[in-house]
Amino acid sequence: MASHALVPAAATTRGLKPTQQAMTKRERPVFSLSDDHAMSKKILDTHNPDGREVDVNVILHIVEDVFQHSYPAAMDGVLNGAGAHHLEGNIEALKLEEKASLAFDGILEGLAYIIHKVSCELTCKCSSGGHDAHSTTMSVLGMLSGYQWDAKLVISLAAFAVTYGEFWLVAQMFATHPLAKSVAILKQLPDIMEHSASLRSRFDAINELIKAILEVTKIIMEFKKLPSQYITEDQPPLSVAISHIPTAVYWTIKSIVACASQLTTLLGMSYDMIVATTADTWEMSSSTHKLKNISEHLRVELNRCYAHIQEKMHVEYFQMLVHLFEATQFDNMKIMRAMIYIKDDLLPLEVGTTHTRASVEVLRRKTVLLLLSDLDASHEEILVLSQIYLESRSRPEFQYEIVWLPIVDRSKGWNDAQEQKFKELQALMPWYTLHHPSLLEPAIVKFVKEKWHFTKKMMLVTLDPQQGKVACPNAIHMAWIWGNLAYPFTLSKEESLWNMESWRLELVVDGIDPNLIDWMASGKFICLYGGEDMDWIRNFTKSARSVAQKAGIDLQMLYVGKSNNKERVRRINSMITAENLSYCLMDLTSVWYFWTRIESMFYSKMQLGKTIQEDKVMQEVLTMLSFDGSDQGWALISRGSFEMARAKSQIITKTLDDYTVWEEDARVKGFVPALIEYFLQLHTPEHCNRLILPGLDGDIPEMIVCAECGRPMERFFMYRCCTD
Repeated sequence: MASHALVPAAATTRGLKPTQQAMTKRERPVFSLSDDHAMSKKILDTHNPDGREVDVNVILHIVEDVFQHSYPAAMDGVLNGAGAHHLEGNIEALKLEEKASLAFDGILEGLAYIIHKVSCELTCKCSSGGHDAHSTTMSVLGMLSGYQWDAKLVISLAAFAVTYGEFWLVAQMFATHPLAKSVAILKQLPDIMEHSASLRSRFDAINELIKAILEVTKIIMEFKKLPSQYITEDQPPLSVAISHIPTAVYWTIKSIVACASQLTTLLGMSYDMIVATTADTWEMSSSTHKLKNISEHLRVELNRCYAHIQEKMHVEYFQMLVHLFEATQFDNMKIMRAMIYIKDDLLPLEVGTTHTRASVEVLRRKTVLLLLSDLDASHEEILVLSQIYLESRSRPEFQYEIVWLPIVDRSKGWNDAQEQKFKELQALMPWYTLHHPSLLEPAIVKFVKEKWHFTKKMMLVTLDPQQGKVACPNAIHMAWIWGNLAYPFTLSKEESLWNMESWRLELVVDGIDPNLIDWMASGKFICLYGGEDMDWIRNFTKSARSVAQKAGIDLQMLYVGKSNNKERVRRINSMITAENLSYCLMDLTSVWYFWTRIESMFYSKMQLGKTIQEDKVMQEVLTMLSFDGSDQGWALISRGSFEMARAKSQIITKTLDDYTVWEEDARVKGFVPALIEYFLQLHTPEHCNRLILPGLDGDIPEMIVCAECGRPMERFFMYRCCTD
C-alpha cells in the first residue's frame, strides 16, 4: 500500500533561493490554495454579522487622506530637510478640510473604540517577537465578526492608518516641533530618519502594498453597491463572486498585518540592523503580487456582474419601449425621449451641417422621421434626401423633422476610423442627428432590429405628431418616389398616392433629367435603355436611329446605366458621349436615383400588402429590375404617358432588324403599339430572368413570380461587397 507523508509547506521550498520561492508561490492559483477549503471554513466561522451598518466610503476617504499626506511626500521632506516647509504648505489645505472633517465626527464616534482595539492588536502582536501573521489576521477577523466584509477591511485599514499616520506625522515634525522631537526620541526615530535613504526600498515596498490593499478594498466595496433589483447574491454571477470575498478579505488583512509588522519592527533598530534588513522586502513584494492577482480576479468577476446588470437594464428598457408604443400617450415626447435620449443632462440633438445643438423639445407635436442607418450609408442617399428635406424648409405646409439615429453595435468596440466615418456622415446632414452614437441605448438598437426589422438598408420610420406612434414603418420608399408630395409620410398617404398612380413614363422618370421633361412636353418618342455591352449599345443606337428615320418619328434616346457598377457606367457614359450615340445620365447620382426609385416602387407596394399577380405596377417594376439584374442590354420605348414597349437586347435587336415586316402596322396602329405586337410575336417560352432584391427582413415575399411567364422564380441567396 502506498504511503503518503504530509510535508509542511515550508519544507517544500526550504532548499530554494528567495527568488525561486517567489516563483513557486506565484504559480499557485489565486483562490485554489492547497489549504483553501479548511482556511475558508475558519474564515467563515469568524463571520457573524449582526446587521450594523458602517459608512465605509467616508472612512475610506479619511484613510486615503492619511496615506496621501504620509509617504512619499513626507519621505521627500525628511530627505531634503524640508519638514517645516512641508508642514506650513499643508496648513491652508488642512484649514479648508477642517469643516469637512467635522462632518465625519458623528460617523466615527461609534467606531473609534474598535479602530483603536484593532490598531492595538496590529501594533502589539507585530512588535512582539516571533509573531504569527496568520494568528494576528484571524484575531482581527474575530474582533470584527459582527461587521460586513467590506467594513472589516475598511476598519482594519483605518486601524493601520492610525499607526502609519502617527509614524509619518512625527517624522515630518520632529525637527521643528518640541513635542514631536521628544516622541521621536522615545521611538528612536532620529536614527531611522538619519538613515532614511537606506530604507527607501522598504518604504517603497510598503507603499506599493498599501496601493494593492486599497485596490482590493475598493473592488469589494463595489460589489456591495451593485443594484439588487438587477442582480442577487444567491444567483450567478454575483454568487460566484462573493464566494471569493472572504478569502480575499483574509489575504488583504494579512497584508495590512505585514505592513504594520514592517513599520513597528523599525522602532528601536540600530543602524547595523537597519542596513542588515534593507534588502528584506521580498515579503512585501510577494504580498503585493498576491493582492494584484486577487484584484484582477475580482475585477473580472465584477465586470461579469456589470455585464449581467447591463443586460437586465437593456431588457427593461426594451420592454419599456414596447409598452410605450402600445400604450396611449398624451403627446409624442415620452416616445421621442425614449427613442433618442431619455436623460436631461445634455442636448442630445445636433444639426449635422451647422453643429447646432438642441433638446428633444424641438420635436414636440411634429411629424418626426427617424432615419435609421449604419455608418455605411451612401452619400447618394444622403444627398438626395437632403435635397428633399431642404426643399421642405421653404414650404410651410411641410411640418416635419428628420432625426438620424446611427445604428451601431458599440459592444463590438469603437475606434478612430468609425469616429471619423460618423463625423463625415453627420456633416452631410442638414437635419437633426444624434450628437454621438454613444448616447443611443443598446436596447434601442435591439428594438429597431427586432420590431422594425432594420438590418442594413436605410430606413425612415414615421412617428405621428400626436402620440409619437408609428405612422409608417418605412417611409423611405415614398420619399424616393414622390419626395415631399408624400408628406406626412403615413401609410394612408402612401395608399392614396398609389390610388392616383399607374404605370406611365412620368412615374418611371419623374423629371430625373431636364431633357425628359422637354421631350414629353413636345410629344417626342423617348427611348430609355441600359446594359454594359458597348458593341450592343453601338449597334442598337444605330439601328434605332435608322428605324426612326424610316418611320418618320422623332426619337430621343437616354442611357440610364445600371444600378450596381458606377465606374463601368462612368466609362460607358464617356464613350457614348464621345461617339455621340445618345444622351446619358451624366450625374451618377441620377443613375443611382433612377434605379432606387424603381426598386422603391416594389417595396412600397409590398408594404401596402399588394401582390405581383394582381398589381400591374409591380409586374412592370419587376420586369425593369430583371433588366437591371441581367447581363443583356434592354430598351423601353414610349410616347406619351401610357404607350410603353420594353424588351431585352435580343428581341429589341431582332425587331429593329425586321422593321420592314411590321412597318405597315406601325403606320396604321402607331409605332409603339406595333412594336409591342411584334415583341409578343418574337417571344418564346425559353428565357432566363434574374432578379436581384436587396435583403430587407420582413419585406421579401416568400414567392415572386416571373414577370414574363408568371411561374414562381427560384430563390437564391447572394452576398455582395461593392466598393465601386
